[in-house]
Amino acid sequence: MAIQDVWNRLRQFDAYPKTLEDFRVKTFGGAAVTIVSSIIMITLFISELNFYLTKEVIPELYVDATRGEKLKINMEIVFPKMACAYLSIDAMDISGEQQLDVDHNIFKRRIDKTGTPISEAEKEELGKKEEEESEKKEEDQKEEKKVLDPNRCESCYGAETADLKCCNDCESVQEAYRRKGWAFSDPSNIEQCKREGFAEKMQSQKEEGCEVFGYLEVNKVAGNFHFAPGKSFQQHHVHVHDLQPYSGGKFNMTHHVKTLSFGMEYPGMENPLDNTKIIDVKGSSMFQYFVKIVPTTYTKLDQSITRTNQYSVTKHEKQVTTSFSTGEHGLPGVFVLYELSPLMVKYKEVNRSFMHFLTGVCAIIGGVFTVAGLIDSMIYHSAKAIQKKIELGKAL
Repeated sequence: MAIQDVWNRLRQFDAYPKTLEDFRVKTFGGAAVTIVSSIIMITLFISELNFYLTKEVIPELYVDATRGEKLKINMEIVFPKMACAYLSIDAMDISGEQQLDVDHNIFKRRIDKTGTPISEAEKEELGKKEEEESEKKEEDQKEEKKVLDPNRCESCYGAETADLKCCNDCESVQEAYRRKGWAFSDPSNIEQCKREGFAEKMQSQKEEGCEVFGYLEVNKVAGNFHFAPGKSFQQHHVHVHDLQPYSGGKFNMTHHVKTLSFGMEYPGMENPLDNTKIIDVKGSSMFQYFVKIVPTTYTKLDQSITRTNQYSVTKHEKQVTTSFSTGEHGLPGVFVLYELSPLMVKYKEVNRSFMHFLTGVCAIIGGVFTVAGLIDSMIYHSAKAIQKKIELGKAL
């Protein structure tokens, strides 16, 4: 008897009282609401499951204490109106290091007006113009080259140094001038340049464009790298570009930045300058990109760490002139000036909580079930009220 009383008392706690089957009424509206609510529940469940299976990325902020690392700059930039022979690439930083003669895996590819490559990509040394593919020489030029003494030592025209005493080609003369800080103003008076047809080559590429791609490795300090016309050299501790051999019109610095990043890629990485297209409407413009680099590490679930960087950018544009007599003096080109943030962002992948997933599923099922019940009840009672009014109207 005592056990029966316990069972009877437990029944009082039943939050789901049952009705007799005879008192249940199944309607078409209830069936429609059940089907729709089931579809909604299944859709929301799949969405919640997909969300649970994705990784959660937690960002954290730290002070950057890394020292002595290198900064890798990846780039692919197209200059449709600037020939590779005219374009010079230089990099420097606040530590005083100017990387003008170091091979940094930079390549140039000549392109025509439509952007179609017309030459294979060639490796480039910073601060040096690309040596163009030689066109077919005249028969007399070929014969002249055959008789040149391989052991000859031709003049550097007063620019000889201790480690560069002979200039047997036009590029060697340019390099000797660069080391002396002299402007290479009149190649027509240089025998080596006349022999190689330097002026003719420059003229033949005048209407071409250039695609620059590859990467630089620089010190992890503030600095800049730029793309500008003319051969670069140091003159009285000032970095200058010799534009005299390329005079005769404005330089068009229209460019398309296909990609520019600082370091390796990580999931969800966005580079603000990717697919940036800038048209130099006025000509001879200086385009400056002020970049703020934030060191970043990304830790995956397998604990592998990717050390990279993300950045923000501010753009500035102005028209310049290479003459001191008129306009704002400056060098036309594309300049990327970067500085590093003292803070570091760390992203860490973690699995999402199963308990949160379970709570979400319960909320979906319970919420949809409750709302569906309210809608079904409203439809059922409304239908009954309308039916009663119809029957009452018929009776009258």
